[in-house]
Amino acid sequence: MASTSHPPVAFGGSLASKTSASDLLRSSRNGVCGVPLKSLSRARLGSKKRDFAVSAKVRKVKKHEYPWPEDPDLNVKGGVLSHLSPFKPLKEKQKPVTLDFEKPLMDLQKKIIDVQKMANETGLDFSDQIISLENKYQQALKDLYTHLTPIQRVNIARHPNRPTFLDHIFNITEKFVELHGDRAGYDDPAIVTGLGTINGRSYMFMGHQKGRNTKENIQRNFGMPTPHGYRKALRMMYYADHHGFPIITFIDTPGAYADLKSEELGQGEAIAHNLRTMFGLKVPIISIVMGEGGSGGALAIGCANKLLMLENAVFYVASPEACAAILWKTAKASPKAAEKLKITAQELCKLQIADGSIPEPLGGAHADPYWTSQQIKTAIEESMDELTKMDTQELLRHRMLKFRKLGGFQEGVPIDPKRKVNMKKKEEPLLPPGTPDVELMDEVEKLKQEILKAKESSGKIPESGLNEMIEKLRREIDYEFSEAAKALGLEEKFVMVREEFAKTRNSNDQSMHPALKEKLDQLKDEFNRNMSAAPNYASLKNKLEMLQEMSKAHKLSEKNSKVNKMKEEINKRLKETMNRPDLKEKIDKLKAEIESTGVSTAMDLDQGLKEKIVQLKDEMETEFAGVFESLGLHVNPPSLPDAKRKIDEFNNEITKVMEDVVSSTDLKNKIELLKMEVAKAGKIADAESKAKIQALEQQIKQSLAEAMSFPELKEKHEKLKAEIVETVESPEGSNGSLLADNDGSKTEVEVNVDANRSFA
Repeated sequence: MASTSHPPVAFGGSLASKTSASDLLRSSRNGVCGVPLKSLSRARLGSKKRDFAVSAKVRKVKKHEYPWPEDPDLNVKGGVLSHLSPFKPLKEKQKPVTLDFEKPLMDLQKKIIDVQKMANETGLDFSDQIISLENKYQQALKDLYTHLTPIQRVNIARHPNRPTFLDHIFNITEKFVELHGDRAGYDDPAIVTGLGTINGRSYMFMGHQKGRNTKENIQRNFGMPTPHGYRKALRMMYYADHHGFPIITFIDTPGAYADLKSEELGQGEAIAHNLRTMFGLKVPIISIVMGEGGSGGALAIGCANKLLMLENAVFYVASPEACAAILWKTAKASPKAAEKLKITAQELCKLQIADGSIPEPLGGAHADPYWTSQQIKTAIEESMDELTKMDTQELLRHRMLKFRKLGGFQEGVPIDPKRKVNMKKKEEPLLPPGTPDVELMDEVEKLKQEILKAKESSGKIPESGLNEMIEKLRREIDYEFSEAAKALGLEEKFVMVREEFAKTRNSNDQSMHPALKEKLDQLKDEFNRNMSAAPNYASLKNKLEMLQEMSKAHKLSEKNSKVNKMKEEINKRLKETMNRPDLKEKIDKLKAEIESTGVSTAMDLDQGLKEKIVQLKDEMETEFAGVFESLGLHVNPPSLPDAKRKIDEFNNEITKVMEDVVSSTDLKNKIELLKMEVAKAGKIADAESKAKIQALEQQIKQSLAEAMSFPELKEKHEKLKAEIVETVESPEGSNGSLLADNDGSKTEVEVNVDANRSFA
């Protein structure tokens, strides 16, 4: 059907020249196309043409201003940004906050204020005192902030007056436009994003925004983002990547907001999505840690080519308080945790996690925010100049390698000696307790052979093998004791006493309770009395004997080691004394005089030279004695060879007399009887056995004393003693002998032969 066209209907009033919305509709129901509905209706109804007016009332809405006027007034206080952005300067001044470690500085500052006040009130000139105090203050401030501990840097990073992300942005950019929303209906105020320019170059900025007071902190959720914030940052990353804007992120958050709602909305998924995306962005990325960077909440916008940190910023996977609560069960250990975590900019730069440290003024970034911002601006420009020289593939590889090298190690590389010292030594696999006696005896015999070979070759006993054997024997003996206690039915009693003893030791009173001590002594006596009835008594006894033998060898080794060290020290000191210029000069002078006389033997020297020789000899002996005295040694004149020979003969004679007495039938029987009584009594002897043993010992001692009190022996002893005294007092006895106790005390060597010797 052909379409029929009709002329448009004329309207009066303000809308007379315009076509209404209904005229744009076409009717196809009646087969008519292109005819306005109103015209068609009037034509059918045959109505007449009328003049009428239609008016519309427009609702007033908020006018959206373009953020950059065509002719901005550059003289506006605070700059153009301050009056266009909703982030305006605070009306009230921030209250000064003093950290605990800064209190000594505040005392100095208070003194300066008091002196200035006094000068103003009195009109006197205190300029010298004020200058002196200010110099002290500056020096104290410098000393304090150049030797900060990790926990002190954490406190500075959390300072409530520390400049925020927008503070730095307005200080470093010429233009900045904030961009809102995650395109899902939300706009998280804890993360701020926007476009800005630095020296004419455009960047995409995004960062955590904390509040400058309590009201702002509540509004910004204390800088802890929800999933909406990370999705907003993700949208801006895609936007920057599409348009080729370099990305600069600012990190300052204790962590992502960990409430139930955030978990329901996919907090972990949002962070993971950001991490994956940032490694694929084809534009340069720089991250700057302004304050504290906590866990995944910081890393979600921190996967960058360059990670820069302010001097007093910290970057961690867990806060020091959380770490201390986990490891030491108390948050009071946070200073120790902060030190162990290595979370400061200096430590992270050493570990190559951070790529650079940005300096702060003394007192922290809040002491001079503008200066800090300019340092950040300089660091951004330097890093961006380096990154813009890379092509896309090189940029992606650079970002990937930065994170791949973290925590890496290379096999075969020598370990740093400082670290090697602190590494735990690999333990040798140990045999389980309860090793058969035959195997232990074989090991002990092998060790004995090694010790003998070592003594023959080098004179030193191998201490490492000896110590290991002693430890092994101790473990074996502990095992045997526990098995014996089980067999005797005393294990439960030992466990109970051990628990009571542990409670006493852990309590404030370290002294053992008398009742507990008495109970422990009774249990020991019971165990010792019944120990011979234990099935493993023979094995325990053998192992105790082996341990005693090894312990003696160990003591001998220690003693020899001390003696060798003492010998080395003596030789060293004597050499130093002999090389002294004054002594050397005297000896050389005396040698020259002797050579000038032409005499070949000492007997032909004249009296004057002999006296000089004796004088020099006495002087050297005095010097040597002083050396020995300084080492805790004492010099006594020894017996001369003849006197020593006589003493040895006298000792041999005494030994022969004693052997004759011991081999006599009566004394021999008493000794055998004593041995039987000791074996019968065992380790725990009753009163009757003790009395018998003491009586037999007294009888044996008395018999030996009677045998040694012969008049001939006494006469020889007195005569020999007089000869030795005479020899020692004579001038020929010039050489000295040395003895030193293990504790370094002075020991005098005397010849003292006592006839009344006793034997147990």
